[in-house]
Amino acid sequence: MRHALLCLLIAAAACSSKDAPSRDDSSGRRSTKAIDDTLREQARFDSERRPEEVVAALGIGPGDRVADIGAGTGLLTVHLARAVAPDGTVVATDIDGAVLELLHSRLSAAGLDEVVERRVVGPETPGLETGAYGAILLAEVDHYFAEPIAWLRSVAQALAPDGRIVISNRIHHRTRSMAAAEQAGLVLQSESTPVPTHFIAVFVAPPTNEAP
Repeated sequence: MRHALLCLLIAAAACSSKDAPSRDDSSGRRSTKAIDDTLREQARFDSERRPEEVVAALGIGPGDRVADIGAGTGLLTVHLARAVAPDGTVVATDIDGAVLELLHSRLSAAGLDEVVERRVVGPETPGLETGAYGAILLAEVDHYFAEPIAWLRSVAQALAPDGRIVISNRIHHRTRSMAAAEQAGLVLQSESTPVPTHFIAVFVAPPTNEAP
């Protein structure tokens, strides 16, 4: 009897092992789904937001150093990285290290992770080196600053000579964004509305050699 029960248990275990998916197969399916979801999210963003217009406003190209403020999961960062590759750098900042890990995954999938430096910063400090950046992007982020005028004055110090700050945000934030930039002393160079919901404004720092 015990021999018969043992045989039945062995047979049942074999069937269960055969029918159940392996851990590797399950992990592989999850990984494929995550990649597919990322690609769909990126395609939807690119279609709705026209990120090429932001890249054009930044005026960046291979070898440039650019900062992406509040980069989040990197939907725009991937376009900046592609524009400055192979020997340029994008410094992607955010107050949340967890979203920068998601950015890392997105950039790795695109083969651009080596171009991007991730940097966790404080909510009211840009965390950028002085005079080091040809362009600085603030995309849907400046309305979160408690002191936007002071923040913009601070980040302007990180611009290299002839560098530019690009603010892109939803239309209903435009009045506040433009007023803060003006009070911070930034000089508006151009403005556009590539999609009905968002504006793009290009600023430069004021000349430092103006007569008082």
